[in-house]
Amino acid sequence: MNNTPAPHGTPDAPRVAVRGEARLEVDPEIARITITVSARGTDRRTALDDLTRRNTAALDLIKTYGDAVEKLETGSFSINPELTRKGRTEHIRAYHGRVHLTAELADFTALGELTTRLSDLELTRVDGPWWALRPTSPVYAQARTQAVREAVVRARAYAEALDTHLVALLELADEGTEHAEPFAAAPSLRMAAYGGTDMAMTDETPTLDLEPQRQTVHAHVNARFTMAPPQL
Repeated sequence: MNNTPAPHGTPDAPRVAVRGEARLEVDPEIARITITVSARGTDRRTALDDLTRRNTAALDLIKTYGDAVEKLETGSFSINPELTRKGRTEHIRAYHGRVHLTAELADFTALGELTTRLSDLELTRVDGPWWALRPTSPVYAQARTQAVREAVVRARAYAEALDTHLVALLELADEGTEHAEPFAAAPSLRMAAYGGTDMAMTDETPTLDLEPQRQTVHAHVNARFTMAPPQL
């Protein structure tokens, strides 16, 4: 005897299909900033030396924050000539160099101080912060759990509307957990220093007060249940 329920249910085992959803708003766990260190010189060696020195100064400053900086990476590096045309020939007017760094922090108090100190370095640009949750954040599991519970509550409400009750779960399909793409929010800070010295900021330089941007996490599930036959 085949006890497999019919695809669309039967009068003896009617089926109810529901969708469970959850939406959580939580504080971010990490923030990312990007740092662009630049240099310009009339010859390649001068530009490269200045770029190396400024890059080292930025890295050393970031590393002084210890465990507050969870990740520090060097991205692209470039040094290219600026050409100018004189008559029919092209001449190199100057060399431009850039190094891109990325830092991720979980200590947002340190973040505000670090961004201000970095922006006080010569020819150094700071963009961000971009706020996010860690990929392993328990918030995602919380959202999925809440979505499943919502599906059960919704199915039970349909059954009770027919003066009956749920009998069994037939299927639970996870449609995934959605959230704002990591670090995709528009930058709320953009600072650059084009003059001054290569020294870090003095004690008189104020610390930037940054307000973390709350993150939204969505979860969706589809669930199918059988009900006891209602008396219609």
